[in-house]
Amino acid sequence: MPRQGRKPASGCRRVRFRGRELGSAEIAWIRKLIRAHPEANRSALSRLVCCAWDWRQPNGELRVRSVRNLLVRLSEEGHIVLPASQRRARPDPLSRGCSAAGGWGSAPRSSEPRTIDLKAVTVRPITTDERGRWREAMARFHYLGDGNIVGKTQRYVAEIEGEWLALLGWGAAALKSRHREQYVGWDEQTKYQRLHLVANNVRFLILPWIRVPHLASRVLATNLKRLSGDWEARYGHPILLAETFVDLARFQGTAYRASNWIYLGQTRGMGRKGAGYERHGQPKGLFVYPVHRRARALLSAVFPAPQLKGSTAMPALSIDVNRLPLEGRDGLLDVLRKITDPRKARGIRHPIASVLTLATLAVLSGMRSYESIAEWAADLPKDLLKRLRFWCWRAPSEPTFRRILQSVNAEEIDTKIGEWLVRQGALRGQDICIDGKTLRGSRDGDQPAVHLLSAITHGTGVVFAQKQVSEKSNEITAAQPLLDAFDLKGATVTADALHTQRNFANYLVEEKGADYILIVKGNQPTLSNDIRTVEWDSFSPSGQHNRQGPRPHRSPQDLAD
Repeated sequence: MPRQGRKPASGCRRVRFRGRELGSAEIAWIRKLIRAHPEANRSALSRLVCCAWDWRQPNGELRVRSVRNLLVRLSEEGHIVLPASQRRARPDPLSRGCSAAGGWGSAPRSSEPRTIDLKAVTVRPITTDERGRWREAMARFHYLGDGNIVGKTQRYVAEIEGEWLALLGWGAAALKSRHREQYVGWDEQTKYQRLHLVANNVRFLILPWIRVPHLASRVLATNLKRLSGDWEARYGHPILLAETFVDLARFQGTAYRASNWIYLGQTRGMGRKGAGYERHGQPKGLFVYPVHRRARALLSAVFPAPQLKGSTAMPALSIDVNRLPLEGRDGLLDVLRKITDPRKARGIRHPIASVLTLATLAVLSGMRSYESIAEWAADLPKDLLKRLRFWCWRAPSEPTFRRILQSVNAEEIDTKIGEWLVRQGALRGQDICIDGKTLRGSRDGDQPAVHLLSAITHGTGVVFAQKQVSEKSNEITAAQPLLDAFDLKGATVTADALHTQRNFANYLVEEKGADYILIVKGNQPTLSNDIRTVEWDSFSPSGQHNRQGPRPHRSPQDLAD
C-alpha cells in the first residue's frame, strides 16, 4: 500500500466509495481544492468537499467523517497528498480520571447469583457525562476492549434503580457479508443505498459481578424495542435490521438465540484493513434480528417503500427561504421578537429573535438536527449575519441552538411561525390535511404519551399548526381551535373518518369557506347508506355551478367505503 505523502498517481483509475464512483475529474478537483487551501487541515478539507458535493446524512448533517475517510483512502492509494494528520493519540480511558468522577475504581468481586424483577430493568441511551464511565467499563471488562465504534453510534446502559447492570454499543453495519446479502436479497447497488438501515451490535457487556438469570436476553429484547426510534430521533432514519458477529470460539450466542435472533452462518474470517480486506483466521457467527416485521421486504424492494419516505433522504420542501421577508414590519425577525426569552439577562450574546430566525430558516431548508442547523448557519455570509444582529457577525454554536430551542415555549413558536407562513403566501393554494399522531417515547411513568393534532400541507409537507390533545379530550374537539387562526377560503381540507362529523363539516364550509373530503366508513351506516343510494345525476355537491362549469361528480363507490 502506498505510503502517505506519495506523489499522486497519473491517469488514476475510478475509485468506488460507499456506492459512489469517483473518476479522474473528481479526483483532479480534490487536488485543486487542496492546492487552493494550503493552510487547511484534514477536517477543514473534508468539510469543503462535503459542502461542494452536498454530501449529507438523512438528518441534514454533513458527512464529514465519511469524506475524511475517503480522502485518507485516496491519499493511501497515491491519488492525492493530504496535510499531516493533527490528531493526537487517543488517551487510554483508564488514564482520564474516570474513576475519580463516578467511575469504577476497584471493581467489585463476583457475587452469588441473585434474583431481581426483570420487568423493572430499563435500557436507555447514556448521557454525555456518562460516556467516560461507559468506555472505562468496556476497556476494563470487555475482552475486545474499548474500540472505536465505526460510523453512526448509539450507546446504551441497562440499569435497575440507578445500578448499572449491562452496557451495549451499536455502530454502522458491516460493509460486506455474504450471508446477510443472501438473507435480505440484496444486489450491490441496493445494498449501498440501504445499508444505513442496518445497525451492528458491536459491544454487549454484562458487568462481571452481575449474575442474574435471563438478564442478557431481557436486556437485548428491551434495547431492540427502542433502537429504531432512538436512531431516527438522532440520525433522521429508522433501523430495520440488527446484526451482530459472535466469536464462536468463545461464546455460543445463547443470549441472542434466546432473544429470537436468527443465525445465518459463519464468516470467512476476513477483516477490513485500509481500503481492502485480509484474513485474520477468526471466523465469527452472524446473527440478525428483523427490527421491523417486514424488514427483508422493505430492504430489498425495487422502489423505496412508502414506510421509508422522508426517512432515507432529506425532505424536499417547496418553500424558497430566500423569498421570505426577514426584516421590517411582519418580517420573521419582527414576529419572533415577541417570543418570551427564557434566559437570564446577564451574559446574553445573541438576541433570541435572531437565533430563532436562523433555526426556522434552517428547518424550512431541510435541516433536522441541532448539528445540521449549526452547520447550515455557519455557512451563511457575514453580511446576512450582520443584518440579523449577531454578535461579531458569527453564527451561534450547536450548544447555543440546543439550549435555546429546548427552553422556549414550543407551542408559542408553532403558532406564530404558522400564522406568519400563511401570511407570506407560502401555503396559498395548498390542500390541507388534518392528522393526529402519538409521539413515540413520550410516555413518562404514569403520564400518558403526548398526542398532537397537526395541520399539514399536502404539497410541501409543512406543518403550519399543531396542538396537543388533552388526555381528557380527543381530536374532534381540538380540530376547530387548530384552524381558527387561519384563512382557509378556497382550500380543501382532508381528514380521516374520526372527523366525519356534521359540526366540523359545517364549520369548514360556513365559517372558513373551505371544501372538505372526509372518509365515511361502515361505523356510520346511515350516512354510508345515504351516499350509496343518492341520485348523483340530479345532485350537485355545491348546490350550484361554479364559474368554470359544473363540478365533476364522483360515484358513490368513490366516496363511501
